[in-house]
Amino acid sequence: MSKTEAFSKHIAEGYTCKGDFITLGGAILDGEPVPNTHVNIPLKTLNRHGLIAGATGTGKTKTIQVLSEQLSQNGIPVLMMDIKGDFSGIAVPGEEKPFITDRHAKITLPYETKGFPVELMTISEQNGVRLRATVSEFGPVLFSRILDLNDTQSGVVSVVFKYCDDNNIPLLDLKDFKKVLQYSTEEGKELFTSEYGRISTASTGSILRKTIELEQQGADLFFGEKSFEIDDLMRIDENGNGYINIMRLTDIQDRPKLFSTFMLSLLAEIYNTMPEQGDAGRPELVIFIDEAHLIFDQASKALQDQIETIVKLIRSKGIGVYFITQNPMDVPSSVLAQLGLKIQHALRAFTANDRKAIKETAQNYPISDYYKTDEVLTSLGIGEAFVTALNEKGVPTPLAATMLRAPMSRMDVLTETEINNSIAKSKLAKKYNEVIDRESAYEILNKKIEEAQEIAAKEEAKKEKEKEAKKSSSSRSSSTSNTITKGVVKVLTSATFIRGAMGVLMKMFKK
Repeated sequence: MSKTEAFSKHIAEGYTCKGDFITLGGAILDGEPVPNTHVNIPLKTLNRHGLIAGATGTGKTKTIQVLSEQLSQNGIPVLMMDIKGDFSGIAVPGEEKPFITDRHAKITLPYETKGFPVELMTISEQNGVRLRATVSEFGPVLFSRILDLNDTQSGVVSVVFKYCDDNNIPLLDLKDFKKVLQYSTEEGKELFTSEYGRISTASTGSILRKTIELEQQGADLFFGEKSFEIDDLMRIDENGNGYINIMRLTDIQDRPKLFSTFMLSLLAEIYNTMPEQGDAGRPELVIFIDEAHLIFDQASKALQDQIETIVKLIRSKGIGVYFITQNPMDVPSSVLAQLGLKIQHALRAFTANDRKAIKETAQNYPISDYYKTDEVLTSLGIGEAFVTALNEKGVPTPLAATMLRAPMSRMDVLTETEINNSIAKSKLAKKYNEVIDRESAYEILNKKIEEAQEIAAKEEAKKEKEKEAKKSSSSRSSSTSNTITKGVVKVLTSATFIRGAMGVLMKMFKK
């Protein structure tokens, strides 16, 4: 048996699937595709998470596009975190060009052009279906971790949430939270002290500053109503294709805390909403996180731990999470250990540190009799990658250098007009883009404070009135007394009274 025949058999044993699967492309040996040697990934293992890594310009975005198309065709919805803004073209059919025809001939796969159902979403000022969540939906624990609070400060946040729960005060956005926080040490200090214990102004001041920091990253646009319903990510169109939900995030690259907050909220909401799936035949939703280092950069240790925990647990809910990054080391090792599918595009060795990173990366992949992994990693072409996955029994597949199939959709972005038209036709945009600002903690407490001030003003006015009345009564009494005194003095000093008095005295002396 020749080397090529042995290799073909080796790949077939590892990548043949009995159930539903997606096909990524054809395997490569010694730099050339081997005909009819396809790299197939079982749908049932796609909730085991994955990694797509490689240097800039090696084809990571097109790989995500291919994966998303294949998933959508199989009725599996996708959520794509589009940091660079180069993914929207998946909504319209592509164009078959000679290099695509040639590529598919080499890997013996048919090619067609096709567009897919898309929803364009946003958590910032960009145009799209607006995703929001309320502060109360986070709960005191997650909200404290987002703000990176210590135990004492977290206790204060718990008291704020408890007060709002006890008094049926909606806690919807950041201005609500800030208002209750200020109220706890100012107008409502006595109430909070009697019901929940004394709250330090030093603690509330620190929490307020961290809330403002989060607000300055744009979180005020994210917190509020109407809360996004997870079921709206799970839609299938009339042709049985899963919707590809594209989160437009090009304007938050310099706001990693907001991105981390959003991802934690989303993953937690999905985890809490979705029922346990067990070993289902396919995932319910697949999430692609481009520029994955943004989740972990500048995020607090507590926030990272929470994200890692949810990633580990969410698989049982039928959710697959895929991280896209240049360097696999950007993703914590505890997360990397959970990944079933790894697609590694080429890495570039320009420095000693680069060569060291390549050797470390090669060690993350199965040993192969057909490749010197660290050497091939630097020689892979655009649209080529090492692939290793899990087979239907959950066993890692052989390492396969793969020439990936081309996307069926446009390998470019939508125009601004196409984006606006897509959003204008969206049912979800009509559902979520209306601004709602119902009465909540901010308005309720302001009203309560105003009422208290009005009562205090009335009490003060009443006291002033009583004081004036008392003063007036005292003045009248004094005036009457003065009048009598003056009358007596006038009588006593009159000439008639004096003559009479002198006459009486003279008679007394004569006796």
